[in-house]
Amino acid sequence: MTQFNIDELIRYGRQMLLPEVGIEGQEKLKNAKVLVVGAGGLGCPALLYLSAAGVGTLGIVDFDKIEIHNLNRQVLYSSADVGKLKAQTAAEKINGLNPNVYTIVLNERLQEANAEKLISPFDLVVDGSDNFATRYLVNDTCVRLKKPLVYGTILNMQGQLAVFNFKGSKNLRDIYAEPPDSEDVPNCDENGVIGIVPGIIGSMMCDHAIKIILGMQVDINTIMLIDLRDYTLKKLVY
Repeated sequence: MTQFNIDELIRYGRQMLLPEVGIEGQEKLKNAKVLVVGAGGLGCPALLYLSAAGVGTLGIVDFDKIEIHNLNRQVLYSSADVGKLKAQTAAEKINGLNPNVYTIVLNERLQEANAEKLISPFDLVVDGSDNFATRYLVNDTCVRLKKPLVYGTILNMQGQLAVFNFKGSKNLRDIYAEPPDSEDVPNCDENGVIGIVPGIIGSMMCDHAIKIILGMQVDINTIMLIDLRDYTLKKLVY
């Protein structure tokens, strides 16, 4: 049986009261190894709540630095962090929130040459990247390595969420066989985003990751379309 210290028993006590968690579920969380790709708008809330829930090992892969225009949505950082490396800073914030979590800082760009090396040590991947090239690379690597993948995207006041490659489910290429041309894809720099949108979608991604770790049911072969202008949610089965 996994040993918990007094801090952990008190810290996680409220969630351990839930029948879906309990001591066995908390053991699963503590023993889990989750890689978060991108410590930006989606990655920040996912990292916050994964660490708060007691996921034992969190990998953070991001090569970028914090800029002031990130701060409306990347809630791990403050004005004093501008110019610092995202992955390292995110790890420091998480360690301050929950010192029981072991963080692995991967301050590098995820690309073909290192994707398998970066992803293979982890049980589960949460992809908060902001471009289709990385999303497809993460998807394809998870398929090869048989790793479940929680996928999310946002734009303006809308988001998408799906679980890929889990219990024999389909993956990103089963929805879109090839990535779109980058020139045809709108992005936050050109079209904008309100900060709460990645906060909500990133939290939902964390929720799915926790459910997978606990062995709870999640939708597969389904992509959720969330429009926060009017709070509509559509599930498309593919």
